[in-house]
Amino acid sequence: MPAKSNSERAAVLALLAAALCAAVLLSLRCGSQNIPVGQLLAALRRGDPNDPSLRILLYARIPRTLAGGLAGCALALAGTLIQAVLNNAMASPNVIGVNAGAGFAALLAVTLAPGTVGLMPLASFLGALVTALFIYALAARAGLSRTTLILAGIAVSSMLTAGSNALTLLYPDAVVGATGFMLGGFNGVTLSAVRGAGWYLAAGAALSAFLAADLDVLRLGEESAAGLGLHVGRTRFLAVLAAALLAGAAVSFSGLLGFVGLLVPHMARRLVGGDNRWLLPAAALLGGSFVLVCDVAARLLFAPFELPVGIVMSLLGGPFFLHLLLHRRKGRVYD
Repeated sequence: MPAKSNSERAAVLALLAAALCAAVLLSLRCGSQNIPVGQLLAALRRGDPNDPSLRILLYARIPRTLAGGLAGCALALAGTLIQAVLNNAMASPNVIGVNAGAGFAALLAVTLAPGTVGLMPLASFLGALVTALFIYALAARAGLSRTTLILAGIAVSSMLTAGSNALTLLYPDAVVGATGFMLGGFNGVTLSAVRGAGWYLAAGAALSAFLAADLDVLRLGEESAAGLGLHVGRTRFLAVLAAALLAGAAVSFSGLLGFVGLLVPHMARRLVGGDNRWLLPAAALLGGSFVLVCDVAARLLFAPFELPVGIVMSLLGGPFFLHLLLHRRKGRVYD
């Protein structure tokens, strides 16, 4: 049962923050070469640029840990926002094609203007925004059922993924490393790539915090929310914008990670309930921990060979999505 009082919710957030800190330490310590935390701290104190432990920490572990934590937070927030806007518990950035739109736009930008500084995060954001608005327009105007909307999103995602695959085949030199990007992962990620997406992540997180109370009003239904003075259209557009900022920025340096935005909001909702003022921070903390733990598992399961973390997440997310799709509530299929 989720926490019911604010003090219980605050305690849950504190535990999630502690779990995120533990996941960060685990990510810094574990890899193809396991380095104890004490040895890492000693290497930092010495500051010897030729120390292998320091070089691994500065140029591999810290960028990877930062990227994994931020990507998890961003995708979990984006999934929570999309589920609120579409009023659909099965919606998430990867399921309805937002991630695929961001990935296609990022690869297209790299193909058309290789080497342009700051272009990839911007292109990812625009691709995510256009896809999210398209799916939202389908939901608002076509009167699709929840399951039909998800199937429409999967169709859009398939077309965008086909476009991305076509770019990798037609322009292999321009999109070097596209295979890793399509699978999703943090191998080789740099601080400059994360820094380039930082403003988009900050803007999306700030906008989601600003919208938390309005999203709670929106849960009452459009007519009730409008009667209470909420501008429903503007709130939904801003929520879609925030989700696009977060998902697009995350995709620009992590690739097409799947199912974070689907699993984590449900897990967070089980812990703190549906109040978005508590749900959004809980989802962010839990998302960062979830991605970091999955990334560590991807490094260690078949060491020294490393799996892309997107494969691990798909193995976890696929069965969960089937459970949601077929779950019966009050004797009927969840639609």
